[in-house]
Amino acid sequence: MKFESKIFYLTDFLKKNKVILFNPRSAKYKHRIPNSILQVGASIHGIFDYVFVDGNMETDPWKKIESYLLTGEYSYFGCTVMPGPQLKEAIPFSKNIKKQFPEVTVVWGGYFSSNQYQVCLDSGYVDFAINGPGDHTFPLLLKELNEGKSNFSEIKNLIYKNNDGDIVKTAKQNLPQMDKLPALPYDYFNQFYPIKNYLGKTFLGDKTLSYHSSFGCPFTCSFCAVVPIYNARWKGFSAQRIFDDVMVLKEKYGADSIEFHDNNFFTSRKRVIEFSKLILNEGISWWGEGRIDTINKYSDEDLELMYKAGCKMIFLGAETGNDEVLKQMDKGGTQTGAQIKEFAKRMGRIGIIPEMSFVLGMPASTEDEVLKQINFDINFIREIKNINPDTEIIIYMYSPVPTEGSELYDQIKAIGFEFPQKLEDWLNPAWENFDLRKNPLTPWLTPKLVDKVKNFEVVLNGYHPTATDIRIKGAKKAIMRGISSIRYKLGIYNYPLEIKAIHKFWKYRQPEIEGFYKE
Repeated sequence: MKFESKIFYLTDFLKKNKVILFNPRSAKYKHRIPNSILQVGASIHGIFDYVFVDGNMETDPWKKIESYLLTGEYSYFGCTVMPGPQLKEAIPFSKNIKKQFPEVTVVWGGYFSSNQYQVCLDSGYVDFAINGPGDHTFPLLLKELNEGKSNFSEIKNLIYKNNDGDIVKTAKQNLPQMDKLPALPYDYFNQFYPIKNYLGKTFLGDKTLSYHSSFGCPFTCSFCAVVPIYNARWKGFSAQRIFDDVMVLKEKYGADSIEFHDNNFFTSRKRVIEFSKLILNEGISWWGEGRIDTINKYSDEDLELMYKAGCKMIFLGAETGNDEVLKQMDKGGTQTGAQIKEFAKRMGRIGIIPEMSFVLGMPASTEDEVLKQINFDINFIREIKNINPDTEIIIYMYSPVPTEGSELYDQIKAIGFEFPQKLEDWLNPAWENFDLRKNPLTPWLTPKLVDKVKNFEVVLNGYHPTATDIRIKGAKKAIMRGISSIRYKLGIYNYPLEIKAIHKFWKYRQPEIEGFYKE
């Protein structure tokens, strides 16, 4: 076969082996640009023909997916799957594909498929799970499949079943040289879903977009879903690369604010300070996630520069004020309850709002011990609010993650906790709430204890409404605070029905890590 004929054959072959990249609907009000599938799209751009389907933007995403598959040109379905709401579409859609189009290969990526790979692959309708970044793994997998190969053991970051039905986890790949990764294909994505539709009005600005600037986290907290995937590894774009990308989002698409949804944006002080200097006079507000013991090493001058450069809020995993429980969580570093309080005070002086998350309901040997821990953290949170009233508080119930080998995971398994054994069981509303850390389903937490935490949260959010819900301000905020004041001041949290009623009437949205509030 002549060279020109080979090229024609290959091009024609790839056109019949196109890829669908799907982002399942995550929530009713979240219209965040799907960076996960944009990242995968960048890895195959110019190599394979592909289309995007964003479940958040489709009235009937299955109809859109099916319309592509019915052409007979699509052989691969790539789906990003985070725990929680995305399973509502990822599971039935993947099942439908295997039933109606059995020749299509289904590939899942994201935290859920990495951490729950056994149940995914046992389902019979998920063929491969990407275990970490797919920038090299996904295109290599497609290449091998196109060549008709069935041995994928040399492709790193991959989980699959071999011909004998045994699960194979391939070696972990070194994190990529970030600045060498291709730019996200914004222009191409814009043909499917106009990027202007993802510009949301938020606490940060009128036109907020999200962005990822790094992979992983260098710590090993025992409750974190990232740990089993990255094994304490972190790598990020340079400050210049971040700045260049943000300027594209500003100048080409009109963004005036950025949410950095890295697992740990502030790992490298040098990078953050360089970025702050670059973005200083560009009128961009921004938010990111970090650790208290990491950012506490920044000088006041560093933090003041960040504030002047547009950093309005930082999400911080406080977790608990109890030093013993912090050790149980394998929080690592030097974080203590005293440090958390001092840091809240320090951030108040600087002007950056600390958005602190707490994880309540850690396992203990008796119900009284669990209650004692919960009461400790309720009082600790009130202390934080006294120190810096602007501190945002996010409360989660502890939800186990399958961190094999950790003492905490071994402990909770010994107590009797186990994950669903069938993929469809994750569609149970109770397990969705588990994924959202609202209903832990853990043996050591009684309904009475869960209600105590939730009722405190209602009263807290009544007396201290979140700044991130941009619709609750002025008179509304004052009324809500007034109604909640007696309960909060006296520590009366049971049956806060009047606060729940006003929250429901005004559609109040409590602070949350993924909060993206649109008017």
